[in-house]
Amino acid sequence: MPNNYKNIAKSLINWYLIHKRDLPWRQTKDPYPVWLSEVILQQTRVAQGLPYYETFLEEFPTVSHLADASQEKVLKLWQGLGYYSRARNLHTAAQYVSEELQGTFPPNYKELLALKGVGDYTASAIASICYEEPVAVVDGNVYRVLSRLFADATPINTPKGVKRFKQLAQELLDEEQPGTFNQAIMEFGARQCVPQNPDCDSCVLKDSCRAFQQDAVGEFPVKLKKQKIKKRYFNYLVFLSDEGETLLQQRTGKGIWQNLYEFPLVETSKTVSGKRLQKNEQFQRITDDYASIEINEFQQKEIVHKLSHQHLYAKFWIVRVPKVHNGISIENIHDYPVPVLIQNFIEEFSVFNS
Repeated sequence: MPNNYKNIAKSLINWYLIHKRDLPWRQTKDPYPVWLSEVILQQTRVAQGLPYYETFLEEFPTVSHLADASQEKVLKLWQGLGYYSRARNLHTAAQYVSEELQGTFPPNYKELLALKGVGDYTASAIASICYEEPVAVVDGNVYRVLSRLFADATPINTPKGVKRFKQLAQELLDEEQPGTFNQAIMEFGARQCVPQNPDCDSCVLKDSCRAFQQDAVGEFPVKLKKQKIKKRYFNYLVFLSDEGETLLQQRTGKGIWQNLYEFPLVETSKTVSGKRLQKNEQFQRITDDYASIEINEFQQKEIVHKLSHQHLYAKFWIVRVPKVHNGISIENIHDYPVPVLIQNFIEEFSVFNS
């Protein structure tokens, strides 16, 4: 390692030991809680993820407890974190560790990659933190630090960028204390080298940072433009019966919210009126067995729910019927794991909270 790289690594670790946040997963080298924290914190801020981490450890103190739980319970506890494939993969991986590996986590980077949902970043984090294996982590924070440090304009969301920054991170890694270094550079990106308006004047790396020297910190990291956002129009049919029942259905496809529950859904190509909705073939199939229905829109303005690659324009329609076929009691609706979009409606609609 060149001397300037050694100095950078030392500065990062010294900064970390002074400024690091006191977080529970930093108090252990047990791979189970470390793995749990890494999965929860993917695409999630620490402040949001911490209560989920604590709840999961309380409900599932070991990987075997998590493996023995139903997927529905795991999804319910995950509700509100989004990117639900993380929860499904978490459960599958726990079952593999519990059943195939007798509850013992793989002891190195290469074997950790075999776990469902574990990629280079998570395997590197667990291997370095728990086993002191010298493998560098690269997450969003690390991309930002490295791209600014080296004024490297390689787009981070390309295969070339992934390879390039993994190489840089590995070259910079302090191999004698890889776990501490990896946590240091991630924490540095989260707290010091932040996306907008970083305090470069107080930065311990400013003398080594090429972007700072070029007065170009705001230009890094470089990203190629994302794919076009797709617009989708969701019409949820909220059945209410005279007997206090409603209807939920489980999403079973491979799209968004797999295995979560929702009200019967009619997807249209654009915003529709109540009259237009009732002429829709999908609506008619859903309501065909009902001799008498009364439909009213819950809200006039659509709710815009933004996901990474699509925006959902949602309306909720109250469908009153004498009896719901295969319905559930309104009192039990809170037992089902649902997307945040549905949960927000349930909390707002007083019928479900009376």
